[in-house]
Amino acid sequence: MSNRYDTDYEPVTAPEPATLPSEHDRSRRSLVGRVLASLAVVVGLLVKFGAFTLKFFGIFLAVGGYALIWGWRFAIGVVLLIAVHELGHYAEAKRAGLDPQLPVFIPFLGAYVALRNVRFDPWVNARVSLAGPVAGGVGAAACLVAAVVVDSDLLRALAYVGFLLNLINLVPIGILDGGHVVRSWRVLRAGGGAATPARARARAAGVAVASMLTVALLVAGMVVAHVPQDRL
Repeated sequence: MSNRYDTDYEPVTAPEPATLPSEHDRSRRSLVGRVLASLAVVVGLLVKFGAFTLKFFGIFLAVGGYALIWGWRFAIGVVLLIAVHELGHYAEAKRAGLDPQLPVFIPFLGAYVALRNVRFDPWVNARVSLAGPVAGGVGAAACLVAAVVVDSDLLRALAYVGFLLNLINLVPIGILDGGHVVRSWRVLRAGGGAATPARARARAAGVAVASMLTVALLVAGMVVAHVPQDRL
């Protein structure tokens, strides 16, 4: 007599391992976390100290925020370039007899110079608005010269970012410097804001030429300062 065993079974397979996040995903999450943490600190300080925080601690918060993303050396360079831009506004406003306040830094957003008790003068407004990108472009050019002298990619990167930020500021929209320039140019072109319409139109032409020349020089600076990235 023989014995027969009928066994119906399915082979047992090992469970698939859970998909682990890639290095890129982990890096991106880490970056987002650091940015959110920085913003939380800024909001907390604003709640505690109010406007005083922006006026006194703003530049330090800006350096700290940028350093979390790009490192402290690049962060200091970016903030200094922004400061040069804003001091251009400040110096021209002072020269025009206005009452500008020292630059206020807002982390991740930039900075601004407030003017008190100012009547709208299109000629003065155009000059003050253009002074920031011009000064910022000079600061970026200084970084580029230093980069060539010492052969530093860090300084080249700072120069490139400096040219780019000032070029973006000349986009003729909203509250950017370019928006202020275009509004002033329109008033001057219509013959307003000067003793005679002819003088106003001559100033409008000067504003247009200065704006286009500044844009051209900033673009040229970006081309020269560009560092090719093999990893992109």
